[in-house]
Amino acid sequence: MVATSWALLVRPSANRVYSAAAPHLTESETAVLNACVLGHRLSDLTTETLGGVDYLTFTSEGELTEREIAHLSTLSGAFALFRRSGTSLEPVELDGLQHLDEDLLTIQKYVGKTNELFTRLLLNVTVWASGVGGDLVAGASRERPIRVLDPLCGRGSTLHQALVYGCDADGLDVDAKSFDAHEAFLKTWLRRKRLKHEAEVIPVRREGERIGRRLEVKVGADKEAWKAGDVRRLGFVHADTTRAAEFFRPASFDALVADAPYGVQHGARAEGRLDRSPLALLEAALPGWVPLLRPGAALGISWNTHVAERAQAVRLLEEAGLEPLDDGPWRGFLHRVDQAIERDIVVARRPA
Repeated sequence: MVATSWALLVRPSANRVYSAAAPHLTESETAVLNACVLGHRLSDLTTETLGGVDYLTFTSEGELTEREIAHLSTLSGAFALFRRSGTSLEPVELDGLQHLDEDLLTIQKYVGKTNELFTRLLLNVTVWASGVGGDLVAGASRERPIRVLDPLCGRGSTLHQALVYGCDADGLDVDAKSFDAHEAFLKTWLRRKRLKHEAEVIPVRREGERIGRRLEVKVGADKEAWKAGDVRRLGFVHADTTRAAEFFRPASFDALVADAPYGVQHGARAEGRLDRSPLALLEAALPGWVPLLRPGAALGISWNTHVAERAQAVRLLEEAGLEPLDDGPWRGFLHRVDQAIERDIVVARRPA
């Protein structure tokens, strides 16, 4: 079979620092996709500068299938795909996975918001590592939506990316202002998009005691989907993440994705108090998080390595009964955010 050469144009970012890191992040992200989902169909992965612009280049045995192109289209760094022939580049249409409009992620602007491309990358590599990673692009043919939990969800960026992908999403956050801001934004967005939906905030009680609030949202991609019962749901609980097991059933999530507070401007919250160490938060929260994962599910977390070493995070995940993925492309996500923050990702699986 004749090898085919490809060039993926790396998506630019308005953030100059993130844009500089994007080529190597895209290379690592693609290598994870290749190993977890594509069965090592791609080879010779490398970053090349063509005409002064960064591309991820690779080869495949024969042509890529429509499904393989659909998977490549989900890459956070994918901007355009080309088939290479000598010095010529032939455009190949990407097939973006978009259940809802992407401005659900991009409209919100606030201090401390994580770059949307990184949010997508973190969600991607975590879902791909799970037992349902190959089903992400399956759409309506899936027996059930992939279910994602962000137990440190802030104002909901990861939840929104999951909805755009057609997943169901749940989150927790202890900050009341984040909960209220997210509720107001999402209800306004749904109304302006004129999408059929239901959205309400309900108190959560245990033994007569109010222990939190829950925003429950159901939405259809269009009127036909709503009538057919093809809806996606988002839940957001205002409560401490260490109490996650009180709000969700065991073994109910395919992926848990958390962008930990960086311990500089933010701070990690555990048991209702401010704690500067994301490791302390992880140690306190893992006993509640891990039982929520289905067998074969994956947990992905990002954090600031200036305040917590990777080896320490890996050790905590192992002690919680998970299997960290800690070699090859999984070690390729360390990048600078600003002078005080170097961010990394670690992903671990719950044994099947």
